[in-house]
Parts: sequence; C-alpha cells; structure tokens
Amino acid sequence: MDIKKIQELIKLVKKTDIGELKVREGDFSITIKAKGSQPVYTSSAPVAQAIVSAATTETSTTKTETSVINENLITFRSPMVGTFYRKPGTDKDVFVKVGDTIKSGDTLCIIEAMKLFNEIEFDGTGGKIVKILAEDASPVEYDQPLFLIEKN
Repeated sequence: MDIKKIQELIKLVKKTDIGELKVREGDFSITIKAKGSQPVYTSSAPVAQAIVSAATTETSTTKTETSVINENLITFRSPMVGTFYRKPGTDKDVFVKVGDTIKSGDTLCIIEAMKLFNEIEFDGTGGKIVKILAEDASPVEYDQPLFLIEKN
C-alpha cells in the first residue's frame, strides 16, 4: 500500500465518526482506530510505522494548527509523530524558552521523523511562550500539545 492511500485513510478516519478501519491489501494490513480525536495505527507490516510517519510528514518545514484553551491561551500541537527537539544541535541554544515573544514564522522546535529534521514554525499572529509541555529529545504523537502560548 502506498503512502497516498494511507494518507487518504487517515483523513477518512479523522473526518468521519468511524471508530475503526481495517484494510488488507495482499500481505499488508493496517488498522486505524479513532481514540478521541487522535487516530491510533497498527499494522502487520514491519515498515508500517515508517509509512504512517511519512504519511503525516508533508514538508521539512511544517506549520500546524493551534487550538484555543481560553481567550488568551492557545495550545500549539504537534503536526506529526516523531522526536521533539528544542534546539537545532547539542551545542546550540534552544529555539524558544518560557517568556519569549514569538510571531508567525518563528521556529519553535524540530521534530525528527524518519531521519528527517522538520522545523516546526508558529503560525499564529504573535504571543508569548507560557509553558513548554514536551521534554527535549522525547517522542511525541500527532496532535500532542507542545507549547502553551499567550496571545498578544
């Protein structure tokens, strides 16, 4: 099964009230289960996790949607599955820290998926980092909260 088909299946589960979707194609099978608003993937093929990670990765610079917690705080969520990094290298400074003012287009972190380092940019109108919710060099899931941001 190619990545485009898997992407279509993921979108189908996200957009509908389907609780579970099982697809078998030859000796490859994949199960996509909706768990709240976040699909959970399982497969019989050993490369399935890599395919699913690739299906959620579109470019090396990715923007993500934010969700509103209250009028002044928004939650910035992970656009993909991967490993969260706060800085571009071990000898470099972090992209952002609590108290930093940010604007649209600022890089907040890097998420490594399938050996690709994806710079994650802020897509809001501006704000201040209130809390960092993910640990450096830790695995993150799709739609996992990464930052709390206070709007300007």
